[in-house]
Amino acid sequence: MTLLAPLAPAVAAELVRKGRAVIVDVREPDEIARESIPGALAAPLSALETANLAAAAGREVIFTCRSGARTGAHCERLAARAPGPAHILEGGLMAWKAAGLPIRTDARAPLELMRQVQIAAGGLILLGAALGTFLHPAGWTLSAFVGAGLLTAGVTGFCGMARLLAVLPWNRRTT
Repeated sequence: MTLLAPLAPAVAAELVRKGRAVIVDVREPDEIARESIPGALAAPLSALETANLAAAAGREVIFTCRSGARTGAHCERLAARAPGPAHILEGGLMAWKAAGLPIRTDARAPLELMRQVQIAAGGLILLGAALGTFLHPAGWTLSAFVGAGLLTAGVTGFCGMARLLAVLPWNRRTT
């Protein structure tokens, strides 16, 4: 389909309110669980080709992510999946919130898995640097090990730390 100009949050909200558009959130389920735009359809980028966007038929589609970076980077791919004219929400969920528009928040949901990886990796790298600087040079091995893991995750798409964090109790879904 056709990719139209990015929409400011207030314009997008008005189109949705009038029933002329639907918002499609391309973030991952763990991100959506913590915070999302009420009524938005979920179509994670990782499963976009199999996402059911039939509910958007006959309306314009407004794709969003957290900041607009993901939707901007994948705009042509997103437009190809839209059943009608497609837009990108300018500034993503962050701009929507900054405009004072409604957000559904679940503070009980765990932090997004990639944020947990960033926190854990950063903490371990700092710990290794502190150990290497103040206790023994072997402490630098911890920083090197975590750095090698991050490099491997970037090259292969497999993140062992994310897999480990995903099975921890706070990341398990309870019904």
